[in-house]
Amino acid sequence: MTYEEARDKIIFALDVHGLADIDRWAAQLAGHVGMFKVGKELFTSCGPEAVRTVQRHGGKVFLDLKYHDIPNTVAKAMVEAARLGVQLANLHALGGEEMMATAAAAVRTEFGDERPRLLAVTILTSSTAETLRQVGIERPVEEMVVRLARLAKDSGMDGVVASPLEIESIRAACGPDFLIVTPGVRPSFASLDDQKRVMTPAEAVTAGADYLVIGRPIAKAGDPVAASRMIVDEIAGGCP
Repeated sequence: MTYEEARDKIIFALDVHGLADIDRWAAQLAGHVGMFKVGKELFTSCGPEAVRTVQRHGGKVFLDLKYHDIPNTVAKAMVEAARLGVQLANLHALGGEEMMATAAAAVRTEFGDERPRLLAVTILTSSTAETLRQVGIERPVEEMVVRLARLAKDSGMDGVVASPLEIESIRAACGPDFLIVTPGVRPSFASLDDQKRVMTPAEAVTAGADYLVIGRPIAKAGDPVAASRMIVDEIAGGCP
């Protein structure tokens, strides 16, 4: 794998608080990561301008808002996400087939091939079997992840967000062209923080991940650009 191919697999999590922070990180990392993730906290604080600030630096955006509502509401929200020109946008697979299918159809009808790729969140990487039991789900985490991934594919989603530990099961169930975006990835020099189901970047890509969401191992490094390069080198060196 080339350095550029490895770099493009990294999505930097913009877990920051304002437009000045976005501007600083996007300027610093735009040439060193493939994409920037804009999540709930940042979007609630800054709104669509968060996306535009990244784009002004030439950065691509994964809009990580995990929509989960009635089908019509989620469909309209996903269309608005597409209007922002983001590359990836997501919803919760637990919202069900009708919700996902309605959203997928609305975005495809409005934008055709010039659209973001649509992802469904399966089970959060902070969740365990006990977390699922607490909300009445008795099935094992891996079984639920694969079940939701199949449902997402059947509903017209382009891929899923899932723990790296479920990549191989999802690949077997959904095929080689189904996108898999994996948080819960930690290089050897970083702590686990609050992620429970983790893997190194090279391990995740070798297992079949298309994109890796990485935040704190880069953001907390003394030299974030150097940390980014270390991760890219690890991926490029550890993957064919």
